[in-house]
Amino acid sequence: MKPTPTYANKPTSDNPRDVEAWALAEAARRIIAASHAKDENAYREALQLNQRLWTIFQAAITEEDCGHPPEVRTNIAALSLLVDRETTSRLVDLDFSKIDTLVNINRNVASGLTAQGEFIAAQQATQPPPPAPGQPAGMRPAVPPRPMGQSDAPPVNRESLRISI
Repeated sequence: MKPTPTYANKPTSDNPRDVEAWALAEAARRIIAASHAKDENAYREALQLNQRLWTIFQAAITEEDCGHPPEVRTNIAALSLLVDRETTSRLVDLDFSKIDTLVNINRNVASGLTAQGEFIAAQQATQPPPPAPGQPAGMRPAVPPRPMGQSDAPPVNRESLRISI
């Protein structure tokens, strides 16, 4: 059994979005570090780690209780397939100069997870409090309209997705 590696920056939150964003950023960091060091073993390990991470995402979107709409599942599946193809190509040729696609995908998805988490937190902070007991519902302050594209579904509890790098 391998010892648990030491991480420069561990996730500071148990929020699944934060953990997923951290894992993607950490995988990108490892790919970059191995590429710059021209270390084939570290590069191979970093690529395999990234592939395992995306396999976890693939498995998560196939679960019945995933909670994501079909178009999001389709987009994640398409990205996962692209990551699989690109990773396989890099494992075959071990070309240190061809890391941009994988690194950019990881960074952009991590950034999106972080931004979406911040948006949800900001949205929840601006929601008016529920009416006081006995106050008619019509007396509630108006709720500002939601931005287009936002689902009325409650946030997905993704506690079942655990990522261990």
